[in-house]
Amino acid sequence: MAGVISRGIQGPIIREGDDIVDLVVKSVYASEKEDGYSLKDRDIIAVTESVVARAQGNYVSVDQVAQDIRAKFGSEKLGLVYPILSRNRFSVTLKAIARAVKEVVVLFSYPNDEVGNPLMARSAYLKHKYDDAGSYNEADFIAAFGSPVHPFTGVNYLDFYREVIQSEGAKATFLFSNDCRAIAPVCDKILCCDIHTRQETRDTLSAPGKTVYTLADILSAPVDGSGYHDAYGLLGSNKATEEKLKLFPRDCQRVVDGIQQRIQQERGLHVEVMVYGDGAFKDPVGGIWELADPVVSPAYTEGLSGRPNELKLKYLADNDFADLSGDALKKAIRQEIQDKDADLVGDMSSEGTTPRQYTDLLGSLCDLTSGSGDKGTPFIVIQNYFKNYAE
Repeated sequence: MAGVISRGIQGPIIREGDDIVDLVVKSVYASEKEDGYSLKDRDIIAVTESVVARAQGNYVSVDQVAQDIRAKFGSEKLGLVYPILSRNRFSVTLKAIARAVKEVVVLFSYPNDEVGNPLMARSAYLKHKYDDAGSYNEADFIAAFGSPVHPFTGVNYLDFYREVIQSEGAKATFLFSNDCRAIAPVCDKILCCDIHTRQETRDTLSAPGKTVYTLADILSAPVDGSGYHDAYGLLGSNKATEEKLKLFPRDCQRVVDGIQQRIQQERGLHVEVMVYGDGAFKDPVGGIWELADPVVSPAYTEGLSGRPNELKLKYLADNDFADLSGDALKKAIRQEIQDKDADLVGDMSSEGTTPRQYTDLLGSLCDLTSGSGDKGTPFIVIQNYFKNYAE
């Protein structure tokens, strides 16, 4: 009778140099024995990106980031476009930037950052009937909307980011606009700090006489033996210590393929494996979109490519088989599932299903299962995900 089962699996505290493939496999085997279940073909094993990066030693220091910033932009004035509002995700990066230059000009979007973090309570904007096409300096912005305080964390991000910048001896200047071109008259050196819209922002701001990079270009190669990510640079990084950042893991395909091959050799089972970061879901109350990583899954085995192709059972029950009930209804629906087309896009019987990528759906499930705090379950085993009502 069981449908999808998602299990958080405890593992050891991962340190640099650990064999992550071996630790994942052994942890899953130990969980089977202790919790009384068995792996099956097409089960899914997921590993959070954080422990992969830790095992790789994919860290970088504030000084190393500052060195790369100076190499790309010089040491005078640097404009930052649309950084997210996050102590974990951006404060150490901002510290490194401020250590590298004399002045930091930050252009904020409003009323939220890219992933939905509110600069202040939305009611403050609605009260003043804000013009989201307007551009403001800091004094005019506060005069119009009041001093901003994040409604959940209680943090005034303007004060917090100013303190980070000034503590490194740099000048802090804040601007507010939802048009990224507002930074162009002020700065010739620009770092696009947005995540999912970074290429569009960079293309918009690129012009003769302008030096424009994205966060993906910073630490895209090692600096003095530092960690790096050749595709994502500082994207997906977060705070490790006050002087160190953990980067998004690289070379993850070897990890997922290694786990899959190990279990195939030892158990004769074909499992699917993925590395996951943030889930791709949005909080309906806070309006925060969870995805601060550049992608949900940086690597996964071939069987997790593509999207679900599912029928909506309640549609079948209420329409095609409205005159049936009990076993007859169950039999008819199961037969319909067995006979469904290979591609149901546009078919009314699939309306209301979730045709997103498997890895985005699974990443959200994994992220919610493992949490981001002290659960201590960096590995996830998902069973019956590909099982349907007809099986």
